[in-house]
Amino acid sequence: MSTTWLSQDAYDRLQAELDELIAARPVIAAEINERREEGDLRENGGYHAAREEQAKQEHRISYLKELLRDAQVGEAPTADKVAPGMVVTIYFDDDKDDTETFLLGSREISATTDYTVYSPESALGKSILGASGGQTCTYTAPSGADIKVTVVAFEPFAG
Repeated sequence: MSTTWLSQDAYDRLQAELDELIAARPVIAAEINERREEGDLRENGGYHAAREEQAKQEHRISYLKELLRDAQVGEAPTADKVAPGMVVTIYFDDDKDDTETFLLGSREISATTDYTVYSPESALGKSILGASGGQTCTYTAPSGADIKVTVVAFEPFAG
């Protein structure tokens, strides 16, 4: 996983979620033990559901630990080129009158902003990383079509 920019608020929110998930580990373990005592594990839906929930929690814990360990926290970067942590305005070349403004950053920050958030690892995000104002970039959509966008403006996220 690459470095992800997070505001202090987003970092704190994710750290609180991680702390809650870790604190809940004994609860899910107790649930599994309780369901195990109900009998035949091959036909015990409650046991399998509890194990599945435990797996989801452990996956989320691992993801959050890695994300928070590698996160760049604080003010959004300032640069003369598009970078993660910036609010970017683009237009699609087939509709120059309609612009779209979004935050280029981690989807985890989406709970702290009204902007749509695009990941720097997305097709659009990869294509505009390092672009300057007025530059046209091309990316391939999931349908296989090549889509051209032009960077209109960008600025550090202030949220």
